[in-house]
Amino acid sequence: MNYLAHLHLGGSAPQQLLGSLYGDFVKGSLEGRFPPQLEASIRLHRHIDSFTDAHPVVLASLARFARVRRRFAGIALDVFFDHCLARHWPEYGRQPLRQFTQAFYQVLLAEPALPGRLAHIAPSMAQSDWLGSYADFATLEQVFAGIARRLSRPEGLVGVMDELDRLYVPLLDDFREFYPLVQAFAASHRAQASPCVD
Repeated sequence: MNYLAHLHLGGSAPQQLLGSLYGDFVKGSLEGRFPPQLEASIRLHRHIDSFTDAHPVVLASLARFARVRRRFAGIALDVFFDHCLARHWPEYGRQPLRQFTQAFYQVLLAEPALPGRLAHIAPSMAQSDWLGSYADFATLEQVFAGIARRLSRPEGLVGVMDELDRLYVPLLDDFREFYPLVQAFAASHRAQASPCVD
């Protein structure tokens, strides 16, 4: 799961939204580093990642990629699944995608102590509506270019757009099968962590 999916799965309260995104930027032990609800959302992010990485549907999706790309297939699939979610948002979201993303950007930009690299990219994320832009398949090329700049072996993503185009229909089918399962998983964890919070 990538940014948009984690935000959608993690709960709608401001601290839940922040924690859902922080999960990609905060590493190591969490004890006492953040307010309880935010910390719980980072933990949920990690649980969702573990659930996703081990799920048979996701493993089958990863196996669709060419063997030479298997090391980077997880990155490609995370981004593609965010595209599927954005593209088919009305099937999963309770409010229009733009309304959802704009509400999140307000929370994000109002936080004065964003962790690490997130503090640097947050203004651009909001100004360019990164989350909403995932709905356009062509935008993923820019996303992968940005990811490649942070990789020690960026050549692993060369040609990934052509491969995703070739695999588009079966991967979309995988997403449609898997996403309701991870929604139920996340909802169960949120309920256990705080029954009174969405």
